[in-house]
Amino acid sequence: MELDNEKLSRQIRKYRLAAKLSQEKLSELCDVTPSTISRIETNTNNCSLELLIRIANALNVGMDQLLFDSLPAVADAYLTKDIRAVLDSANAQEKRIILDIMQITLKTIRENTKKEGREN
Repeated sequence: MELDNEKLSRQIRKYRLAAKLSQEKLSELCDVTPSTISRIETNTNNCSLELLIRIANALNVGMDQLLFDSLPAVADAYLTKDIRAVLDSANAQEKRIILDIMQITLKTIRENTKKEGREN
């Protein structure tokens, strides 16, 4: 399993902006230069595990939140959790409609994927 640094960079930027922190302020909190944060967010430089932990702490987020989408297993776990939350908030009738939509959508996606495979 390989880390997708581009997606990790986007997550770091997303959480920095959500925390209303400038690159300069985040760099101060992480004890690095502003250009280091800039290079990480633009995926010019990779981030060490130690720095990633400092960034997560400075942003008050978990490592798994930063790694969401960067590692397939983490992304899958979050997607499953998000789907479960939607279903938990729905009544029985809404769940039936959601199930029908999901089944039709999945069938359509698989059919289109097969067609694209034959066309290539």
